[in-house]
Amino acid sequence: MKSKESLFNYINPNIEYSIVCDDALNALKSLEENHFDLIITSPPYNIGKSYENKTTISEYLNFQENIISELVRVLSNEGSICWQVGNYVNKGEIFPLDIFYYDIFKKFGLKLRNRIIWHFGHGLHASNRFSGRYETILWFTKSDNYIFNLDDVRIPSKYPGKKHFKGPNKGKLSGNPKGKNPSDIWNIVLKDWETGLWNIPNVKSNHPEKTEHPCQFPVELVERCLLALTNKNSWVLDPFVGVGSTAIAALKNERNVVGIDKEKSYCDVSKKRIKQLINGELKLRPIDKPIYVPSNSDKNGKYPKEWQGLVNRNGM
Repeated sequence: MKSKESLFNYINPNIEYSIVCDDALNALKSLEENHFDLIITSPPYNIGKSYENKTTISEYLNFQENIISELVRVLSNEGSICWQVGNYVNKGEIFPLDIFYYDIFKKFGLKLRNRIIWHFGHGLHASNRFSGRYETILWFTKSDNYIFNLDDVRIPSKYPGKKHFKGPNKGKLSGNPKGKNPSDIWNIVLKDWETGLWNIPNVKSNHPEKTEHPCQFPVELVERCLLALTNKNSWVLDPFVGVGSTAIAALKNERNVVGIDKEKSYCDVSKKRIKQLINGELKLRPIDKPIYVPSNSDKNGKYPKEWQGLVNRNGM
């Protein structure tokens, strides 16, 4: 464990943070305009979780539009909004929320820079459709002059020795010594730093960051957006902060942060996790750790004898 003194050299004691336990819309109205360089969150999906009241899709989107109006107001002119959403499901029908949200953000003049696909390997199993294994992050900016630190999130080149084969640069190295630009698919599978896909597991039962929250944001997912879209000492906002993943990512990387959540129990967990971070006691998944793949010696990774002869390995 790191000593408190050495950790404070890593978590700048001059960085400010606040966890506000309040309704998001009410809390946002008290915040300064043009203040935050990054607003990143995963809003409720209107699927009936313990922290939300399920309504019609139109009522849900009208409420979120009021919140987005305030978010645009407090976003700096060089700032970005990263809006991570999945699907709303009603009677077996899928409503992709990013499609609905796009029009709302465009109404307020924001510009979509990427629609990032976050793919993960584990989740609920469906029986009457294919099991969902991805969500999306809509990255919007307020202007054309936005913060983008590509070098901070580059990944190793697959062919670093590759050279131009024609044109004025023939024979010269074609890549970048700092690595290549990651794709807009953040694949939650194996060896992301080798394949060029961003590999971030969702927070399930055996994840080291798991708390009581049923839809917890991985710190790693926030970090990658934060490193690219803010500078040190920038202000970051999460209007649905849950158990504090955004706050933790910000503090780790010397960004100021405000987190808002109406659930007191989640706010209490956020504050506890931040204290653990400062004391060097918080368990986090390293940003470059590959996903676990069962070995031949893992009993759960072996094909069971009971299934032999019933179906082949391809499920056909």
